Amino acid sequence: MFRRYCICLTIVCLSCSAYALDDVVLPPGFSIAVFADVPNARSLALGDNGTVFVSNRRGHSIYAVVPEGDSTRTIELIGSLDTPNGIAFHDGDLYVAEKNRVIRYAAIEKNLTNVPDGEVLDIDLPSESHHGWRYISFGPDGKLYISIGAPCNICDEDGFGQIVRMNADGSDRETFASGIRNSVGFTWHPQTHEFWFTDNGRDMLGDDLPADELNRAPVAGLHFGYPYCHAGDIPDPRYGKDRNCGDFVAPAQKLGPHVASLGIRFYTGGMFPEKYHEQIFIAEHGSWNRSRKIGYRVSLVRLEDGVPVSYEPFAEGWLQKESVAGRPVDLLVLDDGSMLVSDDYANKIYRISYVAPAE
Repeated sequence: MFRRYCICLTIVCLSCSAYALDDVVLPPGFSIAVFADVPNARSLALGDNGTVFVSNRRGHSIYAVVPEGDSTRTIELIGSLDTPNGIAFHDGDLYVAEKNRVIRYAAIEKNLTNVPDGEVLDIDLPSESHHGWRYISFGPDGKLYISIGAPCNICDEDGFGQIVRMNADGSDRETFASGIRNSVGFTWHPQTHEFWFTDNGRDMLGDDLPADELNRAPVAGLHFGYPYCHAGDIPDPRYGKDRNCGDFVAPAQKLGPHVASLGIRFYTGGMFPEKYHEQIFIAEHGSWNRSRKIGYRVSLVRLEDGVPVSYEPFAEGWLQKESVAGRPVDLLVLDDGSMLVSDDYANKIYRISYVAPAE
């Protein structure tokens, strides 16, 4: 296994002026700064010792960002991977998902400068490139969840458009949810342990159709409509003619059309004001096929009794008119209650923190 030891070490001052962030707007009391520089920063995972693991999609490496006082040290851990978008930390081990396999690196935080050879798990995954970048995470049930996106914009292919789960060693695989075009972000409610995920709507139905989706799956076995029905109430022109949208699970919350909703996180820290506690934050990567761009922000979905009641911007400004400065991908709440945002366009990880305004 190819490895590099501390080759790309960088020191980043957490209190330094934010890089290219002057236009980012946050609610009063919140601030944003660069946490680390990481090429094509995508998925984030937090180790037991505070190490932030970072994947990329267009590159071939996995990185570790190690906090050291008021600075961070970035280490390239593993290279020569194939689209290593999905990462997860579980019981001291790092799991990395390439397109068609998952690799486990044992006791990773004890071996940041001497990464052991990985163990390829016995998991059969497709190798198609279209929507082939995996998203993975471990649930409160101890199971490994893996997203398998549709290999197309719109098609009806067996074995795709679903989220599967299994034991940590890859055994006892089952389909947890289906009818999902491409989910690149999921999480669990911190109290109920219900499964929530984002889903990217299909393309080529116009600027404003369909909406991206925030979905809730309280039990296994639900179907969320793709490719027959989009956003809960839009039959697909090709595959939905003989289908009733009422037969499928509608979104818990419709999101913006083509915003490319990716990472999702319930806020569970103690730093932000109480009104943000156990609310949903979503990283919107931004549109690519719309006549006027949309997204490129972090949004907030507020819940009451477990039901979404509002959908609003939380951090925006990476899009100025039609000019793009950044594309949020994933979110992570640190032990101190601050929140990280990865940006694969600017090759950054940002840290959002809060200090109550002086009265």
